[in-house]
Amino acid sequence: MTTDMEPASVDGNDSPRQQTVTRSSTPDPSVDDLHHRLIGLVRAQPWFMAALAAVRGLQLAPWCIGAGAVRNLVWDALHGHVAPALPNDVDVAFFDPLDLSPARDAVLQRRLAAALPDVPWEVTNQAGVHLWFEHVFGHAVPPLQSLEDAVASWPEYATAVGLRLEADDALTVIAPHGLQDLFDGVVRRNPARVSVETYRQRVAQKRYTERWPKVRVVPA
Repeated sequence: MTTDMEPASVDGNDSPRQQTVTRSSTPDPSVDDLHHRLIGLVRAQPWFMAALAAVRGLQLAPWCIGAGAVRNLVWDALHGHVAPALPNDVDVAFFDPLDLSPARDAVLQRRLAAALPDVPWEVTNQAGVHLWFEHVFGHAVPPLQSLEDAVASWPEYATAVGLRLEADDALTVIAPHGLQDLFDGVVRRNPARVSVETYRQRVAQKRYTERWPKVRVVPA
């Protein structure tokens, strides 16, 4: 189970083998600029690139690293933190409806821990989230239909972002709600699956503005 999946700017210019495949519902012309900025920040962080390479090595079906790891990376950069710390969890999401066994998630997590033991891995098959969601969050949800569907359901729009390193080293950005809240430093409830009560608990627990004073929390 995960923490963030359940809800100074840097410009990155891609070479021909580093093009992004983006999935965003935001038709704003600034979207491409935000995608390039995100890619630049990710490529500038050796630990993040190593983590992406490690997950790629598992040869999973659709996958990404997302949620808090991406949020922390961007907000640390926006606040000028020179040496950003690792997040509490590095959330690895993948989608495989053919094997919903929690044991498989555990095996994958152990393989990643063996490859990069200093990374706080958290691996979750998003195709099986509906099996435990009610027990954890108090209300039932239907099965997710895809990895993109899963990312779109994460708790805040700023955390509903994932990245995948492709075989040719291109970066795929999955951002169903766009990247504006992420780069504006806005914590805003995503009502897709997260209740008002859960959102308020998250805001109180995570204390975003202590680490990132410029962040604005939208009340629910």
